[in-house]
Amino acid sequence: MNSFRLRHAALPLIALLLAPLLVPLPTLALPSVAQAQTHASTPATAATPADAPASAPISLSARKVYEQARSQLLQIRTVLKGRASQTSVGSGFLVSREGHIVTNFHVVAEAALKPERHDLVYVTADGREAPLQILQLDVLHDLALLKAADTAQPAGGFDALAFRPDAQPLSQGERIYSLGNPLDVGFAVTEGTYNGLVKRSFYPQIFFGGALSAGMSGGPALDEQGHVIGINVARRVDGEQVSFLVPASFAAALLARGRDAVPIKTAAYNVVTDQLMLHQQALTDRFIQQGWKTDTHPRYKVPVPVDTFMRCWGSSEPSRNGGLDLERSDCVMDTRIFVGDYTTGAISVRHEAYDGTKLGTMRFAARYAASFRNESFTRLRSEHQTKPQCHEDFVERGGLPLRAVICLRAYKKLPALYDLSVLVATLDQKQAGVQGRFDAQGLSFANAQKLAKHYLEAYAWVR
Repeated sequence: MNSFRLRHAALPLIALLLAPLLVPLPTLALPSVAQAQTHASTPATAATPADAPASAPISLSARKVYEQARSQLLQIRTVLKGRASQTSVGSGFLVSREGHIVTNFHVVAEAALKPERHDLVYVTADGREAPLQILQLDVLHDLALLKAADTAQPAGGFDALAFRPDAQPLSQGERIYSLGNPLDVGFAVTEGTYNGLVKRSFYPQIFFGGALSAGMSGGPALDEQGHVIGINVARRVDGEQVSFLVPASFAAALLARGRDAVPIKTAAYNVVTDQLMLHQQALTDRFIQQGWKTDTHPRYKVPVPVDTFMRCWGSSEPSRNGGLDLERSDCVMDTRIFVGDYTTGAISVRHEAYDGTKLGTMRFAARYAASFRNESFTRLRSEHQTKPQCHEDFVERGGLPLRAVICLRAYKKLPALYDLSVLVATLDQKQAGVQGRFDAQGLSFANAQKLAKHYLEAYAWVR
C-alpha cells in the first residue's frame, strides 16, 4: 500500500471519541474474491463472447411462464437527455393496471441522482417505447418504483404481474423462473431453483440456483403459477448458477407506500441520505449487540466479530527465509448499499498477528512500524469525499499500551455521513505484536464515535 501522511485533527483522541456532535467536516469497497458479487444490470457497451448467457433447453413450464408474463415484462433504459443514446439498460415489470413498474435502484440510479442529464424510458417485448417517472426508492433493498408516463394507456389498463401471497412460502428446491433482457440482446427466461435465504446477509436475499446475466437486473422471478417471488439483483462472479433475488415482499411494500407518490424530479440525494441514516443506525446497533468472539489470540483479547452478518476468513504466512511470521483475520460483510457511483454502509474488521523473533528487535521494530505507516485511508475519489481527517495518539487499555489512529472522511453529497477508520497496534512486546483495523462506511458522527470507542475498548490482556 502507498505510504500515507497523517493529517492531525485539533481534537485529542479521547475528545474525538466522547465529545458531543460537532459541525460536520466540509464508490466501491470491493469484497474479497470469495464474497464478490456483481449487479445484473449492464452498461451500454458491447458484450464480449465470454459474457454471453449459456444456452440451455427451456422446459414446457418455463415456456408457459414466459408467454404468460411477456406482456408485463419491460426493458428499462437510461438515456441521455435530449438524445436517443442509452447509457445503461436493465429490466423491470408492471405491477398495477395504472402502469406502476418495479425495478432495481441501481438500474435507474443515473436518472435518480443526475436527472438534469438523464431520462428513463421503457420498451415492451413488442418494441413499444415510452417515458418513465420515478415515484419511490428503496435504496436499502436496491428497489425503485416507477410509473409509465405515456398518455396512451391501454384500454382497461396495463397487464400486471401479481405477487405471491406471503401465506404461501416457497419450499427448498422449488422451481422458479427469472425473466429479463440479458446483455440487451432480447427478452429471455432462466430456469432455476429456490435455495432459501442467503446466510449472513444483513438484509434478506433469496439464493437463486440459476444464471443471471447483466441486463436482467430489476426483472421478475416467478413461480410456476406466474406469481412474483423476487426481483433479480446480483450474481456471484466466482461461481456458476449462484445468483440473488430481492424478496418480493419488499417490492410489494414499496408499491403500497408509493402508489400515489408525487414523481421525484430532482436529484434524490436527500432520499438516499434519509434511508442511509436508518441503515447506519440499524447496523451500529446490531454490530454492538452481537459482541466479539473469544480466544482470538493467546496473549491479547483482539476484537473479531461474531459471524451473524459477516464472514471471517483466516490465513497464515510463515516466513520461508527466517523472517517475519504472520497470521491474519479478515471479516467482511456481503451487504453493501449501492448509492450511484460507489457503495457504502458496510463494516470490515481485520487484524494481523506478527512474530518477529527470527528477525531480532531492531529489524522487527522497523518492519512493524512500516506496516502501520503504510495503511491508506482514502477510499473514494475527491469528488465524492473529503480528505481524511486523522488523529494519532497513544492509549492504554488496562495496562496494555496501544498506538491508535482514528480517521473520518465526509461524503460531499450525502450530508452528515462519514467513513470511519481505526488503526491499532499493540506496543508491549519487542519482537511480536498485533495490528488491527476497523472500517465502517456511511455513519453519523455520533455512531462513528460509538463504534470507534467500542472497537478500542475490545483490546485487553488475556487474563
